[in-house]
Amino acid sequence: MLKSKIGGIGYYVPETIVTNQDLLRVMDTSDEWIQERTGIMERRYGKKFEETPTTMAARAAEIAIERAGINKEDIDFIVFATLSPDYYFPGCGVLLQRELGITNTEIGALDIRNQCSGFIYGLSVADQFIKTGMYKNILLVGAEMHSMGLDYSTRGRNVTVIFGDGAGAVILQPTSDENQGILTTHLHSDGTYAEKLALISPGSHGAYHFNKMAIETDFGFPDVEFGEVFVNQTMIDNAYTYPVMEGQFVFKMAVQKFPEVIMEALDKTGLQTTDIDMLIPHQANLRISQFVQGKLGLSDEKVWNNIQRYGNTTAASIPIALCEAWEAGKVKSGDLVCLAAFGSGFTWGSALIRW
Repeated sequence: MLKSKIGGIGYYVPETIVTNQDLLRVMDTSDEWIQERTGIMERRYGKKFEETPTTMAARAAEIAIERAGINKEDIDFIVFATLSPDYYFPGCGVLLQRELGITNTEIGALDIRNQCSGFIYGLSVADQFIKTGMYKNILLVGAEMHSMGLDYSTRGRNVTVIFGDGAGAVILQPTSDENQGILTTHLHSDGTYAEKLALISPGSHGAYHFNKMAIETDFGFPDVEFGEVFVNQTMIDNAYTYPVMEGQFVFKMAVQKFPEVIMEALDKTGLQTTDIDMLIPHQANLRISQFVQGKLGLSDEKVWNNIQRYGNTTAASIPIALCEAWEAGKVKSGDLVCLAAFGSGFTWGSALIRW
C-alpha cells in the first residue's frame, strides 16, 4: 500500500528583522511585555512592493524541489495554505504556478484557508491524493505576509506584536516503505467561537452573524439598494479591517486542544508520548508550546520552537520549524515526528510522520 513521504523540504524568511524595540517607535509596548506574554523577541517582515506570500512560497518551493531531486515540471499538483493571500481572488496556488514558470503544465492548484492549521489540513489532503495514486509529486506550501495588514498603533498591539512573515514548503511523494511516511492525520473544527480570532471585514457577511448572536456593531452599511457591504469608510475608520483576537480565550482553547489531538494521533497508531522524537507545534505562542510540552512530558530536545525569532507565521510556521529542525540534524531517518496546530475558526489538527 502506498504511503506519503516528505521527499524535499525548504523554507524562506525575509531579510528584514523587526525587533520588539523597533515596534516601540509606533506603539506603546515594551520588550518585556511582549516576551512575557508570547516569548517573541523578533520577527521578519517582507519587503514592501517586492515580496508577497507567493514570492516567498516560490523561494521555499525551489529549495524543496531541489532537495527532492526533481524538476519543477515534475510537480503535478499544488496545495497552498495561507490567510494573507496576494489577492482576495484568485488564490495563491495559481500565482505560485506562474511564479515558478510552470503554467504550461496546467496542473491543478488548491488553496487552503484554515489559517494556523492550514499546513496540516493541506498535508492531510495531499496525503489522500498520494495514497490513491492520483499524484506523485505534490508541492505543499504555507506562506504568510502578515506585515502588510496589521494595525501598527497601540490599539492593535495585542495582535500586531505576535505575527511575522515567511514561507515553508514540502514535496510529498509516494513510498512503499512501511517504515517511512505519514502514519496518520487528524482534523477538527468548532465554529462556535469563530469571531474570537478573526478578520471580520472586508467581507460579505452584512453583519448577519453579529445580528444572530445579538452583538451590536455598527458596520456603517449605507441605505442603498445594491452593494456597499464588502467594505466602507466606517469599517476603515473603526479599524474593522484589522484582525481581532481575544487572547486569553484563544490560549485556553489551544492548551486544551493541542494535547487532545496529539494523543488522538498516538492512540490511533498505538504509540506513546515517549515514542515522539520531535514535536513541531504551530508557533502560536511560546507559553502554549511550553504548556503542551509539560503536559506531554517531553524534554526540551524533543520540541522545536522558533517563535522567538520569527513570531507567529501561521500556516507557514510548521514547515519553517520542521525544515529548521531537519537542517539542524534534530530530525533524522526513522524518527517519529509529531506536527500539531490550533488556530482561528477554531480549527486544529495533528499528524504523525515516520521520517
